[in-house]
Amino acid sequence: MQKKIYFLIFILLILFFSIPKIMSQKNKLSIGDKIPNFTLKDQDNKTFSIADLIGKKAMVIYFYPKDDTPGCTKEACSFRDEFEDFKDLNAKVIGISSDDVASHKKFAKKYNLPFTLLADTKKEVQKLFGVPKNFLGLIPGRVTYVVAKNGEIKYIFNSLFKAEKHISEAKRILESLN
Repeated sequence: MQKKIYFLIFILLILFFSIPKIMSQKNKLSIGDKIPNFTLKDQDNKTFSIADLIGKKAMVIYFYPKDDTPGCTKEACSFRDEFEDFKDLNAKVIGISSDDVASHKKFAKKYNLPFTLLADTKKEVQKLFGVPKNFLGLIPGRVTYVVAKNGEIKYIFNSLFKAEKHISEAKRILESLN
């Protein structure tokens, strides 16, 4: 009897942690899709609207779990170190996490980040893109979208642990677009 109860609890836990992931996959954007329209506050508390960029610049939009954590810092500093290459490729780099404006401001200042960080505190944009969560739905995903000038998604790279590879993959795709 006790084994059946443990098995039932195990199944319920799997379902509990799997359903949010399955639901987020339903709204997941794919290559060829247009990015959704959204507006968020940046690290300087200015309103940023993605519609202002469509038709003007290619974009690298990367979602990351949390400011000032080891993997996220490595990723942000790699984007910083390659920032001139992205400018040369006429692409705007945009980082998005659920941290607030003050956290982004501190993070950008501490590491001298020259690109836009957006505060998605309600995780609405993460949901619009269908960014999956990792580790049983507990940690927000690390996903990079390379977006053409016309707003079409050209490439998606999803890897929680290969933070620096997001940069090399984004550059490779942008170079192929030019």
